[in-house]
Parts: sequence; C-alpha cells; structure tokens
Amino acid sequence: MTYILNIETATHICSVSLSKDGETIDLIESHEDRTHAELLSVFIEKILSKNKILPKELSAVAVSEGPGSYTGLRIGVSVVKGLCYGLKIPLISVSTLKAMANGAREEVEDDALLCPMIDARRMEVYTAIYDKQLNLKEKIQAKIIDSDSFRQQLSKQKIVFFGTGSEKCRTEIQDKNAVFREKEYISSQNISSLSYEKFLKSDFENMAYFEPFYLKEFQAIKSKKSYF
Repeated sequence: MTYILNIETATHICSVSLSKDGETIDLIESHEDRTHAELLSVFIEKILSKNKILPKELSAVAVSEGPGSYTGLRIGVSVVKGLCYGLKIPLISVSTLKAMANGAREEVEDDALLCPMIDARRMEVYTAIYDKQLNLKEKIQAKIIDSDSFRQQLSKQKIVFFGTGSEKCRTEIQDKNAVFREKEYISSQNISSLSYEKFLKSDFENMAYFEPFYLKEFQAIKSKKSYF
C-alpha cells in the first residue's frame, strides 16, 4: 500500500488529504484566508492520527507547487521539505492548475477544454488550458484578461472556466462557448491521483533545490501609512 500525504496551500485554502494507492481516503481543509501557518501542521497531525497512520508509514509527501500565493506556497513547501527530510521519503510536486483541472474534468463534457484560473492582481490571472486527458493545450502563464482573451480557442470549441480568478473574467469573456463554474476545484484531494502517478514513475523532486513555481517575482506592497 502506498500512502501519500497531499498538501494544497497555493491559494487561500489550506488543505491536507491522505491517499492510498491514488485514492483519497480522508480530507481536512479550511477556506479561511491566511491560516496556513497556523493550521497546516495541525491538519497533518490530525489526519494521520485519525487514520492511525504513523509518519514513517508514508511513502511520500506531495505538494501543490504553484502558481499561486507567494506566502502560501512558501509555507506549504517549507513544511513538506521538513517532513520529507526528516522521514527520508520522496517529495512530489504537482502543478496547482493541473490539479484543479483534474478535479473538474469528470464534471465537463468530453469535447470541452478546461481553463483553471487563479486570481492575481486586477484583471490578471494565472491560467492554462487542458483537455480532459490533462494534456496541456496552452502553457501556464500570467494573463491579463480582456474581451479578446481566448477568442481563437472559443471559436472552435467550448471552454469551461473555473477557479478563484474566473468570476472577474465573466464580464470580459462573453461567448456562447464560454462556460463559467462557481466551484473552484482547489483541494488537496485533486492532487491524489496525480501524485500517485508520479510516485509510480519515481518522478521526485530534489529536496535541496526544489522551489515553488511562483511564475512571477514576489512584489511587496508599500504601505501608504506614514510613520514619521
């Protein structure tokens, strides 16, 4: 049996799941923003204890690699590195956008494309396009959305948009082939089958050099307050 701990912290959601041979057997998550540092270690301890799994029984730990929140990704990857190093088990990374598409693909029509979107600033999103087999049809990118976005693809087939960045794009992307879903599909349970596939292929990260996929450099926002 292959037990993998799956961790998702790329957005406001703090999510931990436990999978056995690629199937999620338990899930704990919070949708409260900025709680990753407070809750992640608690969730890990709780899910292992609840399922009577000792840390040494884990075969690997998987983490959502981004793109997404700089802080959330740093917290998730730091915790996973510590676990993997201490337990001497492999670290597996899974694209956040691919995991979202994995969660959505069973709920869309066979001929539709999947377009997960993670909210960035203003009208910008982190996005990519996948088919139902999770083949990448348009590369992962930071994209500023306007009325011309995805026009060429939408002229050919239906695209299902979802995620934390999709709602703000609804007014810009107006096409009969554009479908918007309220469900975000951001959860560590959507990592389970993907991390197991990577485990079977021994597709592991180098713990010393692995870093989250930020896509864009971190930009600190200067405070408007004057202290002097």
